[in-house]
Amino acid sequence: MTPLERARTVAFQGHPGAYSHLACRQTLATAEAVACASFEDAFAAVQEGRTDLAMIPIENSVAGRVAGVHMLMPHGELSIVGETFLRVNHHLLAPQGTRLADLTHVHSHEQALGQCRLYLRRRGLVPVVAADTAGAAQMVAETRVPGHAAIASSLAGEIYDLDVLDADLEDADHNTTRFVILSAEPWRPAAGNGACVTTFVFRVRNVPAALYKALGGFATNGINMTKLESYVEPNFNQARFYADVIGHPDERSLANALEELAFFSDELRVLGTYAAHPFRGR
Repeated sequence: MTPLERARTVAFQGHPGAYSHLACRQTLATAEAVACASFEDAFAAVQEGRTDLAMIPIENSVAGRVAGVHMLMPHGELSIVGETFLRVNHHLLAPQGTRLADLTHVHSHEQALGQCRLYLRRRGLVPVVAADTAGAAQMVAETRVPGHAAIASSLAGEIYDLDVLDADLEDADHNTTRFVILSAEPWRPAAGNGACVTTFVFRVRNVPAALYKALGGFATNGINMTKLESYVEPNFNQARFYADVIGHPDERSLANALEELAFFSDELRVLGTYAAHPFRGR
């Protein structure tokens, strides 16, 4: 059995009703979803054995990468064992009896606010950043401040007994968030059983054209790189990179590319190899 099949508990960041909660329900329906206050807490829940897995959002098709997560990944001592994609439909939630015309402020996570930026500007609503979407919904339900609403999921509206004043607020109809599933125990599928994604971090040597040379092996071996993020080291002399490629390290082409990368790097760590989600083929 895979880690996803045998998982009994899965941690997520946010309050009940968060989009990460929905991702847990969608992908790990039989596992108990455990709410955590922060991404650090979700990582710790797995590291300390309190949950089997963690469901972590990593990037969105509208708002880009989820701030902070990429910095935690290389140091979290966890392995990526799966991925999933969630189509995000935002709802405008307010206490019962609130009229859309009376709203002045909208609370939500910065990612959700960014995904509804044009909608908020058209209506002249002031965005207020909250720790997470469902937490914003809970706060609006408890405080009942006139003119204040939240952007969150329909599930959050049900949990906190809020009215849906408007739906599908997102500025793009492709608004989708990618999640990675983390485990304390490394696991990867066997090569040759379908498309795989391999995620790794590396740091290039502080010499001219180091990145160009380090990535050359992926081109010559026909490896498709789908993600590359850079992070400056504290001394500002070197950069650390986070990358996703399509392939399995046991396949000769990716093995050769990683070997060439290692030659031009002074640090290389594979964070996980896992089955590519069917969403990638759409």
